[in-house]
Amino acid sequence: MKQSIVFLLFIINCSLSGQTLISGTVKAKNDGTLPGANVYIPGTYDGASTDAEGRFSFKTKKTGPAVLKVEYIGYESFSKEINLNGTEIRVVAELTETFNKLEAVTISAGTFEAGDKKQANTISSLDMITTAGAAGDVFGALQTLPGTTTNGESGRLFVKGGDSDESQTYIDGALVHTPYNSTAPNTATRGRFNPFMFKGTIFSTGGYSAEYGQALSSVLLLNTNDLPEQNQLDLSFLTIGPEIALTRLWNRGAVTATASYNNLGPYMKLVPQNYEWKHAPESASGAVSIRQKSGKSGMLKIYSSYDKGSFSLLQEDLDQNKNIDYNLHNSNFFVNTSYRNKLGQKWTSTTSASFTSDKDDVAFEETDFNKELSGFHLKEVISDEVSSKITLKGGAEWFNRTLKQTFRTPADTFAYQYTNNAFAAFTEGEFYASKKFVVRAGARLEYSDYLNRTSLTPRLTAAWKIDNNSQFSAAWGWFYQNPTDDYLIYTDQLDFERADHYTFSYQMSKNDRTLRTELYYKDYSHLSKLNDPAFYLAESYDNSGDGYARGVDVFWRDKKTIKYGDYWISYSFLDTKRNYRNYPETAIPGFASRHNLAVVYKHWFGKIRSYAGLNYKYSSPRVYNDPNSQEFNGERTIAYQTLDMSWSFLYRPNIILYGAVTNIPGFRQEFGKRYASVPDDSGIYRSTTLIPGSGRFFILACFITLTKKGTDNQLDKIQ
Repeated sequence: MKQSIVFLLFIINCSLSGQTLISGTVKAKNDGTLPGANVYIPGTYDGASTDAEGRFSFKTKKTGPAVLKVEYIGYESFSKEINLNGTEIRVVAELTETFNKLEAVTISAGTFEAGDKKQANTISSLDMITTAGAAGDVFGALQTLPGTTTNGESGRLFVKGGDSDESQTYIDGALVHTPYNSTAPNTATRGRFNPFMFKGTIFSTGGYSAEYGQALSSVLLLNTNDLPEQNQLDLSFLTIGPEIALTRLWNRGAVTATASYNNLGPYMKLVPQNYEWKHAPESASGAVSIRQKSGKSGMLKIYSSYDKGSFSLLQEDLDQNKNIDYNLHNSNFFVNTSYRNKLGQKWTSTTSASFTSDKDDVAFEETDFNKELSGFHLKEVISDEVSSKITLKGGAEWFNRTLKQTFRTPADTFAYQYTNNAFAAFTEGEFYASKKFVVRAGARLEYSDYLNRTSLTPRLTAAWKIDNNSQFSAAWGWFYQNPTDDYLIYTDQLDFERADHYTFSYQMSKNDRTLRTELYYKDYSHLSKLNDPAFYLAESYDNSGDGYARGVDVFWRDKKTIKYGDYWISYSFLDTKRNYRNYPETAIPGFASRHNLAVVYKHWFGKIRSYAGLNYKYSSPRVYNDPNSQEFNGERTIAYQTLDMSWSFLYRPNIILYGAVTNIPGFRQEFGKRYASVPDDSGIYRSTTLIPGSGRFFILACFITLTKKGTDNQLDKIQ
């Protein structure tokens, strides 16, 4: 018996002496230990899982060279060659998190993106175009976002202390030379394009990519819809006119044709107006959109539109102390095309082009003013996804712009014209150090043959992900832009205008709630100045102007707290001064409000199949100049306020009734004063107050959608 026990102990001892103990710790690189990691030797059953502290320990009978492997979901696997000889092996495994761009940090400094590409968008594409009070205008809806200032007498975008001329609009990568409708001086305009043709919007208020130039303040990037899903007929009947849109599909392609007619005459007879219209605004437009897939990944998009409009408005001539008719006829033709295709596995080519022909014929008393703009833009962009963490992009583009202006009076005719060809090349790289840190660096080179000037602009942006819900972003860059057309038509001796951007932002998104704050500073230099009343002389202009803009933007959105409710609040503080145009000194510009607030709320009432929207906007008083005063820009407007509401009712599955009204309480709205250019006999410059066309704007509509199913509708367009 004793011999048997001794023999058994001998066998156990031999067995134990033939095993190797493997132990250690598994941790994430720069981010603590990993519990539950799988540690094993491939080809055997030997292994273990790490405990709560990331530790593991197991034995193996295998001898000789082997590989120890560590795996953990969300991290790259770890392998280490080991020699199994009975001696204990200690291993510390550091795992690197696997990289996925959809989960990685994104650069958000100065940028509001709407669409389906990002999982944590601040707003959706529909939010951008269906806000109460925007009246279906993209630019109107953007004015509920931080960084913008509402100018009720203009309707254009004013961003972070920048003039409206400092913003550019692109459709599918190509420049839109005339994004706004023509209008009379000191009356609000709106965008030319139907907002429902866009699937996504990127509104960059500073620090944008090197791909875009000729914008000192912001760029608006609009991406059109891809292939529709079915044949469809949309009928829209509004109080200002009807619209019809017909969509037809074919093999891998589709076409949509749209026609609309607007006449505000009947509406203005029912609703009191602050202006006397001799002929109410009237317009007709048509558009054709073609989509065609080619090959495995190619997509061709073509959009073409033509619209023609006119009106006649009675305006007061302060110099002659009498009323005159201001007559305007405008015609606009626009075509935009883009082709995107994969070149192999990692290369992508995008070609885009646009052409604009815009004509204004203005007549007042015995004077005729004719302006004709012709613009062309061609761009090629090549991108290479070197790896999942590195993407390189480069491209070149050509801008051609010709402007003709003619003044005809009984005594004489004055004609001016200029043509500018601009050439640009850019390169940019996006580099991810990890899911938590990304840097985008680029540069842009531009040349203008009209000005005979060249500029080189560096751009740098970065973002750091603090945790799964929050991140910091920063952006810096130089931005150049040509002087305004009003100056270039008379001189080619000016230089590019310049703005340097510094932007820092923080964003947190959790449980359908988003908080975003942003600090920025813009340093303006080489701004164009008119130093002499003789505006027609080239020597009257120079680039001695400068200025700054700095501020804080805050955005809060909550889609969680109120059941079936959704709201956002945006606030902007702006401190800016500049010396440009015909300013005699550095001063606050007349378009800037120190405080801007917007509150937007939307709610779905399921029992009555209705979607309601409410929008309140406030802008603190702006300055304006009274030539009768010794202080430049020393006067102030009243604060701007409006409370707008919209209501959508799903009458039938394919029929929607819609109504909207602006400025429900009837807040008094004034935008300063307009003054005569010369004093009267008593030495006083006569004036008149600038007010909106009417105290409120009402609209009623019926939207009908006809498809084979009979249940599709346009509710997503108006909610």
